[in-house]
Amino acid sequence: MKILQPPDWAPARGYANGVAARGTLVFVAGQIGWNAQQRFESDDFVAQARQALANVVAVLAQAGGRPEHIVRMTWYVVDRDEYVASYRALGPAYRDVIGRHFPAMTAVEVRRLVEPRARVEIEATAVLPDA
Repeated sequence: MKILQPPDWAPARGYANGVAARGTLVFVAGQIGWNAQQRFESDDFVAQARQALANVVAVLAQAGGRPEHIVRMTWYVVDRDEYVASYRALGPAYRDVIGRHFPAMTAVEVRRLVEPRARVEIEATAVLPDA
């Protein structure tokens, strides 16, 4: 995997501007902040984001992948202000689950998600290196 950073651009913080990779593609559907039994344990944004990230990692593991294989994430949030206000707490939660791996990312505010209690939905694309 190679991080793509134009030389005259300021460094991205918390994500990569681009990633080049070769291998087996794994597409993880949008994961929300509920547990394996599809129950929410919290309505807190950071707690739901942590659980959604853990869900992404669990699905990825079924393909033999690890967090460092993620090349792209898209975050759908129902409240942009809540997301931005959570940056300080979100960073440690992200690193606890994903580590210090920062793929290309996009965050989009949406009107609502299909599950009414969901505050965030995260989808990911990973590339598992060729053997």
